[in-house]
Amino acid sequence: MSTQAFNGAYLLPLFETIEQARGEGAYRQLPAPHPASSLAADDATLGPYAIAHLVQNSHTAGLAHADALRRLTVAGEVDPISPWTLLRGALENFATGLWLLDGAGRDERRHRALSLWDEDMRNRHQHEQDTGHQPSGAGKTGAERRAEIKDIADRLGLPPLTRPGTLQILLAAAPSAGLTAIKVGAAWRAASGFAHGRYWPNLRASQPRAAFQADNGIHTLALVIDEDQHRPLAQYCHSMLRRLQEHYTARAQAH
Repeated sequence: MSTQAFNGAYLLPLFETIEQARGEGAYRQLPAPHPASSLAADDATLGPYAIAHLVQNSHTAGLAHADALRRLTVAGEVDPISPWTLLRGALENFATGLWLLDGAGRDERRHRALSLWDEDMRNRHQHEQDTGHQPSGAGKTGAERRAEIKDIADRLGLPPLTRPGTLQILLAAAPSAGLTAIKVGAAWRAASGFAHGRYWPNLRASQPRAAFQADNGIHTLALVIDEDQHRPLAQYCHSMLRRLQEHYTARAQAH
């Protein structure tokens, strides 16, 4: 854990927004779309594979990641790695929700949603193969659901479904939140480096506090989080979250 006093004042706007979404024992969900809303019209032909379901799930997952950092901060348990990995998870989820809502037209929004559902069920199919799991009763396998999703896309005359990449989603969502895409991508890349145990982000986005020499001549560095480097990631998360909530509310209301 950090031996350096952690200020973290730049996290307060994000934490305040997170706390507003905390309910009794669970995070407050984004409401179901009004039947007369544009989002409900998007979802009308998608059956169980609604855009709203994906956005609601991404919103909640992002809240949980950011709230975990809030709890670490309150407990004084801030290390140089977890704040990056937790806000990485939050940023990816908030950006995904915004990306789903922000397609240029109804067909594009439906294509994005069905592509994400298809990737979801591809991963489910892989897990079923790895574990030998079979759904019980009338439940459908991941492969069966992928076929169902493809049938919906074909019936709607949509282009072939694609595998959405995380960086692609981040770069596409950033301008909608008033952010510069390349800067958001750079912050995400550093966070991903920490999440995967890469060496370079320790030198780029941490602060050395002490060095210890071992018998073999190798030095071990004691690191703490560089708040100046972490601050933009927190700000991007907050901007994405607020824009996601605003955009969802506007799209889910009656028109």
